[in-house]
Amino acid sequence: TTINSTTTNSTTTSRANRIAGPHAVRAYERTKDVLQRSILERFEIAVNNNDLRELSNLTPLLGLLKMADKGVGLYLKFAQDNLSLVINQNLDVDTQTEEKQLFEEQEKEAGVRISRAEAKRREDENKLHKVTVCTKLAKIYNAAVTFLRHHLPMVAYSLGEADGDAALVQLVHTEVENRAVDVIRQYIIMRKMSKVHMRSTAVANMIEEKYLNDGDGLEYDEQILMDARADADAAAAAVISSSSNTASSHVANNFNVFRSTSAADKKAILDKLDDCGFNVELGTFLNVNANLDEMALLLQHTESYERFIRHAVDEVNKARNLRKEQKREQKKKKFMSDLENQGKDVTVEEVKAFEKEMRDIESKQRIQNVLPNQTQLNDVVAEVGGYFSVLERTFLLANIQRAFQSGSYPDERTFSPITISQPNNNSHHQYRSSNNFTGCKALQTSVVEECLYAAQRSTLRAFATGHNGTASAASNFCSDTLGRFLLEVLVHRTETAASMLKPGDGLLPGHGGLGQAALAVMSSAQKGLSKATTKGLYAAAGETESERNFMRYNIEQGIARSCANFNDLEVAVDYTKQLETKMIQEMQSTFPHGTKETEQLTACIKALSAVKDSFKIASNEAIEHLIATFMPRVRSIVNESVGQDSTTVGTGFNVMGGGATPAHQVRMNYHLDNNAYEMAQISEGFMSRLCTSLDEIISPMRIHLTPRLSDSLILGIIGGASKRLEAAIKRSQLTPLGALALDSDIRFFVNFVRDRLDSSELASSVTLYRACNPLARLVQISLLMNVDDLEDVLDLISSSKRKQMWDISLSDAKAFLNLRVDFEGRKVNELLQISDD
Repeated sequence: TTINSTTTNSTTTSRANRIAGPHAVRAYERTKDVLQRSILERFEIAVNNNDLRELSNLTPLLGLLKMADKGVGLYLKFAQDNLSLVINQNLDVDTQTEEKQLFEEQEKEAGVRISRAEAKRREDENKLHKVTVCTKLAKIYNAAVTFLRHHLPMVAYSLGEADGDAALVQLVHTEVENRAVDVIRQYIIMRKMSKVHMRSTAVANMIEEKYLNDGDGLEYDEQILMDARADADAAAAAVISSSSNTASSHVANNFNVFRSTSAADKKAILDKLDDCGFNVELGTFLNVNANLDEMALLLQHTESYERFIRHAVDEVNKARNLRKEQKREQKKKKFMSDLENQGKDVTVEEVKAFEKEMRDIESKQRIQNVLPNQTQLNDVVAEVGGYFSVLERTFLLANIQRAFQSGSYPDERTFSPITISQPNNNSHHQYRSSNNFTGCKALQTSVVEECLYAAQRSTLRAFATGHNGTASAASNFCSDTLGRFLLEVLVHRTETAASMLKPGDGLLPGHGGLGQAALAVMSSAQKGLSKATTKGLYAAAGETESERNFMRYNIEQGIARSCANFNDLEVAVDYTKQLETKMIQEMQSTFPHGTKETEQLTACIKALSAVKDSFKIASNEAIEHLIATFMPRVRSIVNESVGQDSTTVGTGFNVMGGGATPAHQVRMNYHLDNNAYEMAQISEGFMSRLCTSLDEIISPMRIHLTPRLSDSLILGIIGGASKRLEAAIKRSQLTPLGALALDSDIRFFVNFVRDRLDSSELASSVTLYRACNPLARLVQISLLMNVDDLEDVLDLISSSKRKQMWDISLSDAKAFLNLRVDFEGRKVNELLQISDD
């Protein structure tokens, strides 16, 4: 195979020399030598005189005259002198300004009096020309960037053959690195970062021991705050008792459960709490925050320069590869031209062999990297980044500790209407037109918001540095702090709230009326009443209707604020999701795409998904714990309603609107004849009383919990009540009319449940029964007990199983069918002699 050569434009040097003759060749060589020496002398003079204009004119000629090797050294000398001069001038100005500012600070500390105008002038000047480590680094980096942007393109074009562009980048970075490392080292020494690192680590360990690993820090803070509130209440009570206000004013002013506290008073109380040595070891929050901002700005400036210099290195390497490719093509053309001059045909095999030989030669020629992968500047910045990360973590822990302590001393600023989206909302719910719909009065505390704000501030500040290691560390300790500290405290708060809501012992009414916590609220509110006498529970509730309304309002507030602790876990789920989204957006806009470091950072951010899931699991477990707290009262309500509890309920007053159950009421009875059935239709049955009693628990919780939590709580309560009802039905005898009454009661019960659920998904019978299996069993029992003939039982069971809506075993079905007085037990047993499968 022959390749058609296209090298007709190329001429050989030997042929040109023969045509021109020896005399012309010698004249050309002399002229070239004179021109090269003249240009080189002028170039050297321009370098010595620092004449930038002359250098700009002569440098391109060096490349044309093949003098790049000789010009590189001179140009680098000019570059070093020029860049050093610019940096020295900038730093000298900073040194003078810094000395002036130090002198003014010494005068201020010594108490030297100056005029107001002079003080104002100094203040304004310091704001505009404040000398810090960041201003010094900025001048160093800016000088290098400006110099490279101006000189590198020309050097790459004219002196690239001698690797002048690579040498220039190396020189500039070495100069910058030496200056910047010295400045940063001085800053590390001045700020005593090694000592701060040890102190911040110790403080962080103390905070961790306080709240984790069975630490009693939260209970300790709560006890101190309770004592502080008790002292404040005692002082307020003394003032009130000596005043001449009316009785209602005494009630309002001496109510001490949710006292209004000024921000200054609350801050003074919180400042007395143990902060694990943060203020003593590290300083105030403002000072630490300012130091972190300064360190973040240092890292940001250095990272910006690092990215610029690495980009310049990439461009130099691209130019190197391009020149290498051009040289390879020139040698290839010369090789093909030589073969043609010899009258030979150029074959593919010869070209491939030549290219292979060239690649072998190039592989043996090692090209030195422009910059090493890890420089001294990278090392010192990594050190600062480590100090920054440890201090930032301690600062985050201290802020979260402060949020915990503030939440343990609640006031009106601690609670606010819930702000998360409500995906469960059902726009067709019958309560939507009123002020009684699910979650209408749901609150959240400031604990989650303050903690997540502190986490966002810390992580975004680390992301703003642009340093991958610092950002990854911030993401990791953010996930760790939220997933351990915040979760632990929120779970503890829900346990406390559950005890506050326990019917009979807490704020909700129990077997005898008001709960003990509600009575304590009322009793506390009545202290100082000049006319308060022993008039029974009604008198304790308030002597006037306005006082009773005030008590009812405060008990409702107690319920709402207890529910807020459960809502906080839902808020934490939503806020953590928002934080993860914000961090991903920040990463995409700040860090380069597709790099290994960015992928590692993405993995660190994704750890927040696990934290979000842990909050959701904890939320579900908290509601299960609350359901277990309510179960004794729910079982008691069912027993009282169906008539299984023979105890007589005392006459108690329920300030929340409920009351005691009368002693003599209609019990569950499905052994009905015609007269009994007609009487049951016109009288209030046990199911109505059961739903009313359950509503005393459900209603206050439903309006103060988020829709998802409310639905979960209602389903749990209804599940417990349904199991108790099923057990009661098993002890009953049913006539055909009684089965109809059972069906009517179960339908009433199911409609009661539907009216109080919020999710549109639970509006369907199928999803409702799957969500609450005990309720589904009651419905299936009702269907089973209302068959007209035993022959229909098998059809009912088989059709329901095909729809996956049957959970009653054959043994249970036999037991329930034997409750029908008109069904013979023998026939029932013979009919259901089949396997459950």
